[in-house]
Amino acid sequence: MDAVFSFIIPCADHGGGDGLLDGVRVAPQPNVAVAGWPSEAGSKALAGFKALEDAVLVKRLRAAGARLCGLTRMSEFGFGLDGGCTAGQAVEAGSADAEIVLDMTGESRLCAGNVCAFKPSYGIVPRVGVTGLIPSMETPGVLARDPGLIRRLMQALAGPDETDFSVPDETPPPFAAQSVDPAKTKVGLIKEAREGLSDAQAEGFDASVAELEQAGFCVEEISFPDYRMFVLAHRIIGAVEASSCAGRYDSVRYGRREPGAKDWNEMYLSARGAAFGPLIKSLLFEGAYFQFERYSAYEAACRLRSRLVTEMDRLTGQVDFLAMPLPGKAADAGTLPLDETYAKSISTLFANVTGQPVVCLPSANGTPQAGMQLAAKRRCDGRLIDLGEFILERRGKGGCNGI
Repeated sequence: MDAVFSFIIPCADHGGGDGLLDGVRVAPQPNVAVAGWPSEAGSKALAGFKALEDAVLVKRLRAAGARLCGLTRMSEFGFGLDGGCTAGQAVEAGSADAEIVLDMTGESRLCAGNVCAFKPSYGIVPRVGVTGLIPSMETPGVLARDPGLIRRLMQALAGPDETDFSVPDETPPPFAAQSVDPAKTKVGLIKEAREGLSDAQAEGFDASVAELEQAGFCVEEISFPDYRMFVLAHRIIGAVEASSCAGRYDSVRYGRREPGAKDWNEMYLSARGAAFGPLIKSLLFEGAYFQFERYSAYEAACRLRSRLVTEMDRLTGQVDFLAMPLPGKAADAGTLPLDETYAKSISTLFANVTGQPVVCLPSANGTPQAGMQLAAKRRCDGRLIDLGEFILERRGKGGCNGI
C-alpha cells in the first residue's frame, strides 16, 4: 500500500500505451470515475460505490496512453481542503507524474505546494463522470511538475463532449507552444488581491513579481475595487447549487440508509444527517436558506456575478495576463468550518466565478505557501501555459522551484 494513495490498482489494470501521454502516470481523485475503482468522492453518502464506467476525461487519458496509477485522498466531494486531502503530494513525492483535482474554490491551486497547478477555462474539460457539487464553478484541474506536461495533458483532455449539456459547444483553445516576448507582454497586478497577506507571503509574491520585471515584462498595478465581492457571489451561488446537487443523496438509489425511519421524509433526513460531514452540512444549510427563505439574495448574487465577470473582462482587455498571490488567507477567519474554507480560498475564488484559466507557480524565492497565480481571459489557456513555461525555463532549474 502506497502511503500517498488511497489504494493502488494492480498493474494489469493500470492501462497505458502509445500516444501523447505514453507512460505518464496520472492519479485522479476518487470523484473521477474509473471503471471498477472506488468512486466514493470522500463522502459517506457514496460509501462502497464503485464506478460502472470511465469518466469522459479518463477515456481521453487512456486514449492518449496515460497510465492510471491510483487514487489520491480528497475532502468530502472535493470541497475545500478538509478531511486529509493529499492532492499534490503524489506528484511531489514522485508517486505520480500528474494528478487530477476538481477545482471549485481553488483546491487544485491551494494544494499545489512545490508543484505546478493549472485550472483550465470553464467548459473545456468534460465533467461527465466526475462527482461534483457546484456545477457552474467547478473544473477538473491538473497538477504536475512543469507546465510542459500540463500542456500535453490539456491537449488530451480539452474538447467538447456531446454528453455534457452543461458546457458550451466550442472548439478547444489552441495548446501548441508559442514563444513569449516579455517586451510585448503586459502583466497586471490587482492591488486589492494583495490585501491580507502575511509578511512571508508578501515577500514571496514580491520576489515573483521582481522576477517578471527582471525578465523584461511590463508590470503595472491595476485596481479592482469589488475584488472582495467574489467571496460573496461564490458563497451564495455555490451554496445554492450544492444544496440542489446534494438532493440526490437520499439513500434510495445509493448510500447508507439509517434504520428506524417512520416515513420517507424521516428516512431522507436521517440519511442526509448521517451521510455528510460538518463542512458540507454547513454549506447545504446555507444553500437551503437562500433557496427557500432568501431567494432574492441568490438572484442578487447572480447579478453580482455578472457584474464581476464584466469587470474582469474589462481588466483582462487592458493587460495580457494578471498576476496575483497564492494564497491570500484573510486575517480574521471565522470559527465555523465554512468560514475557514472561504478564508483560505479568498485569493482563488475569482477564477471559479468568472471561468478564467489560472496557472500557479511556486514562489521565486522558495517561500512555502507563497506562490503566484497567473490568470488570463477565458479560453486563453495555451498562452497562459506558454507564460508559465517561459518563467520556469528562465529560472534555469528544469522545473518548478528546481524540483
